[in-house]
Amino acid sequence: MSSIADVLERDGQFVYRTSGVSMEPMLRQDRDLVVVKKAVSRPEKYDVVLYRRGDAYVLHRVIGERNGCLRIRGDNTFSVENVPYENVIGVLAGFQRKGKHYTADSRPYRFYARFWNAVYPFRAFYARIRRFAVNAAKKAGIAPGAKKISGRDGRKRK
Repeated sequence: MSSIADVLERDGQFVYRTSGVSMEPMLRQDRDLVVVKKAVSRPEKYDVVLYRRGDAYVLHRVIGERNGCLRIRGDNTFSVENVPYENVIGVLAGFQRKGKHYTADSRPYRFYARFWNAVYPFRAFYARIRRFAVNAAKKAGIAPGAKKISGRDGRKRK
């Protein structure tokens, strides 16, 4: 069986259905198809690249460069990875959702990429506040589901 890297080397592109939630809301798990082309030049800021992380392949967005590595983050994540250029094997050329094809060089896509990264500080702040509120509610025993998790849902235990 050929690896993704083998297919990219042989055919120049690879098409597959996404898995995982790290690129939401742009790419939806098990719904959208992505077209990845073989990386032939250095990826630029806002490109979505396919790279190796150990034995896994990951599709995330380039948000910058530092110390000879790409700084990469998923659209739905808050941690940044430093990825050596040699780990990048492909670049997103486009994706298909509900039968409609979107290219990575289209104006709406480029707007989305820049906007989504511009609002990152607000998204990260909201996520921290939400996490703090949920943890505080759990400790106070008032979070939905906290009673079930802690065993205080009124049912007798057997």
